[in-house]
Amino acid sequence: MISTKKIQMVDLKGQYEKIKNEVDLGIQEVLNTTAFINGPAVKEFQANLEAYLNVKHVIPCANGTDALQIAMMALDLKPGDEVITASFTYVATAEVIGLLGLTPVLVDVYPNTFDIDIEAIERNITPKTKAIVPVHLFGQCADMERIMALAKKHNLFVIEDVAQAIGADYTFSNGTVAKAGTIGTIGCTSFFPSKNLGCYGDGGAMYTNDDVLAKKMRMIAHHGQSVQYVHDVLGVNSRLDTIQAAVLKVKLKHLDEYAAARNLVADYYDKAFANNSKLKTPIRVKNSTHVFHQYTLQLNGVDRTKLREQLAERGIPAMIYYPIPLHMQNAYKNDRFKNSDFPITEKLCATVLSLPMHTEMDEDMLKYITDNVLDLLK
Repeated sequence: MISTKKIQMVDLKGQYEKIKNEVDLGIQEVLNTTAFINGPAVKEFQANLEAYLNVKHVIPCANGTDALQIAMMALDLKPGDEVITASFTYVATAEVIGLLGLTPVLVDVYPNTFDIDIEAIERNITPKTKAIVPVHLFGQCADMERIMALAKKHNLFVIEDVAQAIGADYTFSNGTVAKAGTIGTIGCTSFFPSKNLGCYGDGGAMYTNDDVLAKKMRMIAHHGQSVQYVHDVLGVNSRLDTIQAAVLKVKLKHLDEYAAARNLVADYYDKAFANNSKLKTPIRVKNSTHVFHQYTLQLNGVDRTKLREQLAERGIPAMIYYPIPLHMQNAYKNDRFKNSDFPITEKLCATVLSLPMHTEMDEDMLKYITDNVLDLLK
């Protein structure tokens, strides 16, 4: 079996070709005005994203890691304060906690959803705990209603890491619906090119409904100043440049369309793999839509390395998100963490495999991928 098309984990070129005229016009406008920093497109994109998310404030910045760091700086977290997050996530989530001299407290996740284990959060709350960082991993929301109730009970901040789930809807038990990232104290996202809403370089943003926090985050992102050369707080230099904002302004209009395309891909995978005992397909929870940043399988009794190599030989890429949990990384090892505290995370790191997932996949491509996966598992 030979694929007639080159298969990629993410096809940014194909996506670009569909919106080329809009994107090119937006970039050319920035070039014509030479307003490369804080130009009109930045403010327009910010306003458009605020409207899309139904949130009072979007504060653009240079990347998703900066977004997390700025959020924690704005909350006045002090060295030694503890911040709870999942061990099964990308390093940036914990990285900024350590960079600020805070203490990352890592906990396990749920086996079916990959989201942070709320009972594990509660077990790890101490008098030093100041914040929880739930990660909406792979495109589906963590259980924010329970997390917010726990945070209220213990007077904790909640910083949502929504880098992989922009556009997902969370439904509360009373029927209220909110976008991922707008529920906690602050939401943080990344516009890395491969993200569901990605620019053509680096970019990020924070969201909040708190006027005071919004003002402070804008100041921190701009060298701690609200008036030029007057620095009221310690800040950083973290800006979304105008060319990236011009790209994002175009792509935001297509975000729901992109999510729908990704769900069609996930539906195809689900159906193809439904009856194979060696594959566990992603679970979709009732209280959150899924925007499928990744389509991640759990393998059962399969040599993952061999399968991945065999798929590569047939022109099918597959990725492992994530092969080593944070609690086993040298940078985050801590005597308080015991491997027995992370049975689900360690199992996932040993068994997960993500298949190509993007907006440009057609049925021929999906059939080729699924036929080959099933063939190799015989």
